[in-house]
Amino acid sequence: MEQLSEQDAGFLYLETPETPQHVGGVSLVQLPPDYGGNFYDDYKRHIAARMHLIPLMHRKLVALPFDIDHPYWTEDDAVDVDYHIRQQTLPSPGRPSQLEELVGRLHSNFLDRSRPLWEFYVIQGLESGQLAIYTKIHHAAMDGGASQHLMTTMYDPTPVPRQLAPAPPKRAHADAPLSVPAVLRGLAEHAVRREIRALQAVPDVLKALSRIALPDAGTLKFDRPKLPPLRPPRTRFNVAISSQRAFAARSLPLARFKRIARLADVKLNDVVLAVCSAVLRGYLKDHGELPRSTLTAMVPVSLREAGDTQSANQNAAILCSLATDVADPVKRLAAIRASTGDQKKQLANMRDLLVPDLSLMGTAPVMRGVVDLYRRARLADRLPPLANLPISNVPGPPVPLYIAGARLLTMSPCSMPYHGQSLNITVESYCDALDFGLVACRRTVPDLAELADRLLPALDELEAAVLRKFTPTVTAGSGAAAKAAIAPAKRAPRKRVAPSAVPATTVKG
Repeated sequence: MEQLSEQDAGFLYLETPETPQHVGGVSLVQLPPDYGGNFYDDYKRHIAARMHLIPLMHRKLVALPFDIDHPYWTEDDAVDVDYHIRQQTLPSPGRPSQLEELVGRLHSNFLDRSRPLWEFYVIQGLESGQLAIYTKIHHAAMDGGASQHLMTTMYDPTPVPRQLAPAPPKRAHADAPLSVPAVLRGLAEHAVRREIRALQAVPDVLKALSRIALPDAGTLKFDRPKLPPLRPPRTRFNVAISSQRAFAARSLPLARFKRIARLADVKLNDVVLAVCSAVLRGYLKDHGELPRSTLTAMVPVSLREAGDTQSANQNAAILCSLATDVADPVKRLAAIRASTGDQKKQLANMRDLLVPDLSLMGTAPVMRGVVDLYRRARLADRLPPLANLPISNVPGPPVPLYIAGARLLTMSPCSMPYHGQSLNITVESYCDALDFGLVACRRTVPDLAELADRLLPALDELEAAVLRKFTPTVTAGSGAAAKAAIAPAKRAPRKRVAPSAVPATTVKG
């Protein structure tokens, strides 16, 4: 048995009747031309043969009496694969908008806590002839970084599936039930571990505090990063939400984002934030609701070390200005770059303060009570938001992947809105595309598809502005090579897609 970490357990305590805490995604898949089998059956066999390699797929929760401490993961000796892997058929004609509608409804439903916290769906009936795979996994079981391990285990680099290690022989009742002595012993061990970690963290905490409070030893000057607005403006996204979800997915060319980043000397994630900023600015302006001050994004950042495949959540978040009060796209991008740079520097200074697993026993009932009060009193409608929305960016595989012989065409994440942040934008790269997944409260953002349709025009506008600003003027005798060097990248046809079989929620900044 393994006890949940503070961060993992927090996603359980944050769950309310309106805010399921699972993440997931939608992938379009293409079957081989000569395929003649039943993909649902093949997919189910494929997952069942590999699920022993992913702990979250065969573990379930065991709560302690009175929530005195965090729950434990225990082995489920009888995982019902037919329950966890299901199939759905879209009504005719099977348009992408119908797929998005179905995914929104599936994403509204809670996972059964008496079972392993995951569900996968094979969806057929698309007019394109393709299939879709929708997945959801509770955030308590996995973050965006850990999802990469699931991806490399479940997917293959070729249409022919790899032969991986077979499942070990089943051991009935591998974990003994929690007896009173076992609970008391576990509580005592947890308390001792917590005290040891607290003492070991003291030097790092002191170093972090000195970096924040004291001037630089060499220059004797303070280098304090600029903070975004501490009170972001309230928008239609910053209200209490319902449990019903809307979903929209769009795929944009990765090469164009990289080109903008190279020309403007910014990070790829800065370009993603700038495109999202333009979308939000235009949407709110057209509704007569654009605030004078800038919107702020909460950007999750992975703290996971390279090669770490543990499923436990290891994330922090930074608050970045979206510069929605700046009309010029290039100046907006520069302001976003400055804000993200400041916040990453601040996170580096404070990282040693993020000591994990140091809460006191008995915090679960307190946290549940606070969350329930926040929900019932609809405090999200009254208190200023911490940030206007989360925007996440998860690096995905740069090469094509296959599942049960079918090729994955897209990977669109499907994450979590919350009270006070009714819109969530998550992005995942796959091959030569950036797949955007937008999830929102259906009541608060009923026109989510229209908002998603603004992504491509926003990219067009930013790219054109950056080309004007950062490329040299071509003279008459410059030649074809010079003209080709500054010619705009080819625009991808406008399309709606629905993508990722992997949760992505949390993101790397």
